[in-house]
Amino acid sequence: MRVYQPVARCVDLFTPIVDAEHLHPNFKAVQIMQRAGEVAVVKDWADGFPDRDGKFVDQFQRTFNSCFWEVYLHGLFKDYGFEMDWAHPSPDFWLKTPLGEVIVEAVTANEADGAEPEWGRKPIELIEKGDFWPLNRVAIIRLANALLSKVRKYERTYRALPHVPRKPFVIAVAPFEQPFFNHQYDRPIQALLYDYYVDEQAYKANPSRYPNGPPGVKLGDIKKDNGAVIDLGLFLDDRWREVSAVIFSCTATWGKAVAMSSVARDGVIHSVWGQGEFGKPDKREKPIGVPSEGISDGLMVFHNHYATNPLSWDVFHRPGVIQVVFGPDGVQFEGRDQSLQFRVPTQWDRDEMADPGDEAMPS
Repeated sequence: MRVYQPVARCVDLFTPIVDAEHLHPNFKAVQIMQRAGEVAVVKDWADGFPDRDGKFVDQFQRTFNSCFWEVYLHGLFKDYGFEMDWAHPSPDFWLKTPLGEVIVEAVTANEADGAEPEWGRKPIELIEKGDFWPLNRVAIIRLANALLSKVRKYERTYRALPHVPRKPFVIAVAPFEQPFFNHQYDRPIQALLYDYYVDEQAYKANPSRYPNGPPGVKLGDIKKDNGAVIDLGLFLDDRWREVSAVIFSCTATWGKAVAMSSVARDGVIHSVWGQGEFGKPDKREKPIGVPSEGISDGLMVFHNHYATNPLSWDVFHRPGVIQVVFGPDGVQFEGRDQSLQFRVPTQWDRDEMADPGDEAMPS
């Protein structure tokens, strides 16, 4: 396979071209001198990412999160050494890897109409008390909406494109659906795809009963506020056989750029990493300016055992990248040792701004 060569330098993401009143709060938050090292990290991710419709910069500055996720994925795929073919305007990524071609479509889970946006940082009392179910319930619903929109897009459009059939089709989803979305870790996405919900409340009530961590339970379905029911376990049969896998990360935020920056400023990166077979939490800290993460840290790949075109586990295999599949023989995990679970904001960030990388952590 030939080495990836950028098609063209991405146009400048950070020089404002949108009127100030229309700039996204997250974009405005990173437009300060102290963020220069982090901006440099994101610019490196974006290097070679073409603005195919001439609207990407405008959308990045107005909407931020969905575009930021695409830029992160571009940097991730470059880091893996994948070639990216831009001959077609959609889906988002046509990867050429040592193990074959892969189609990736990016999407974000966003807040419902009228709901508190993720950047609002309105305190959530239940989270402060350690009750994550209300947050996880919202996350399951919004992730389901995001993934379903791309399944429908595949059925209506993508499957008819000449470069898509007979290749693994992967949906890359990132959660930005509510304040403190990072608290969900892998709980909602595993419940949605495999009907496997990690019951943290049971663990907190009796931790000695669960020496390997919180137990997993089946929920069956979940009811939306309007009464509609979402069946869980979408990868437990062939109903979504077109989807080979789901890429997910709740740590691919601006905090990732902070953790990768080599430019010192005030603050410390506090993070929690899994250790051993079961990913037992281990707290760590490093000063900002001493890179504490790689771009793939925090990445998760959820495989569909019933996919028509399965994704090889070797495509994204890397230490610390969690991969999961549920099949007739049970669950298989890979990569929970030395895997990034959470990241905590520095006091400097808490005091200065409601940053898209400001991420709180359960006590």
